[in-house]
Amino acid sequence: MISKLLGWWRRRLEPAPLPDALWHEVVSALPFLVALSDEEQARLRRLAEAFLAEKEFTTAGGLALSNAICLSIAVQGCLPILNLGLDAYRGWVGIIVYPDEFIIPRSVEDEFGIVHEYQELASGEAWEGGPLLISWRDAQMAGDGYNVVIHEFAHKLDMNNGEANGMPPLPPEISRTDWQRVLVASYDDFCGRVEEAEARGEDTCFDPYAAENHGEFFAVMSEAFFETPDILQEEYPDLYENLVRFYRQDPVARQLPASDVR
Repeated sequence: MISKLLGWWRRRLEPAPLPDALWHEVVSALPFLVALSDEEQARLRRLAEAFLAEKEFTTAGGLALSNAICLSIAVQGCLPILNLGLDAYRGWVGIIVYPDEFIIPRSVEDEFGIVHEYQELASGEAWEGGPLLISWRDAQMAGDGYNVVIHEFAHKLDMNNGEANGMPPLPPEISRTDWQRVLVASYDDFCGRVEEAEARGEDTCFDPYAAENHGEFFAVMSEAFFETPDILQEEYPDLYENLVRFYRQDPVARQLPASDVR
């Protein structure tokens, strides 16, 4: 047992360095990383190395696991914790990668106490205290506000408080009351927008899946925060500012010319 613990600490303290060619191959396929400074990219690289040393990747559905698959998921998953640290992903180890969308068995109890079982097609799934499941096809579709990897890793951050309900552990500078007020107000407004858009046959600026519940709203808005931050800031400025304080990053400021940053 002691030898296993020592091995774990060695892996954590001395992660294997990534080959330059592999790093550049993966990062070049993720355009939302372009705005990161050289210093941020270097820290993201070290964080991804440590992440790969701690987590265990497996595949399902006949997908052949590759270094590029593991690194792409690691890099996308580590972006939200760039300034939070790897301990934010404590308490779980496994990542299961499927070639495409996969089936998740579900059950729901109705108002009469009858349990109904059904199957749902999913591109990602995060289990409290358990593994994270990702569709590799969807993971490669990152961009323009859609990012299944960031979405599921946001759920993992949310689950550090238990259930994924949009109330993750908050830093001291954010009051729980203020967070919940902004979250609920933004969520209610978005639900109204989704209803209007559906009635008119129009699209919404964010994935309508965010209207499912507060947990999904937090995860979808986290996708937008890192991929289309200017739109999120324009549509929900208070929510954006809370996410800036939560993630300790300001993606909009990254996109501005240096002379415009205050």
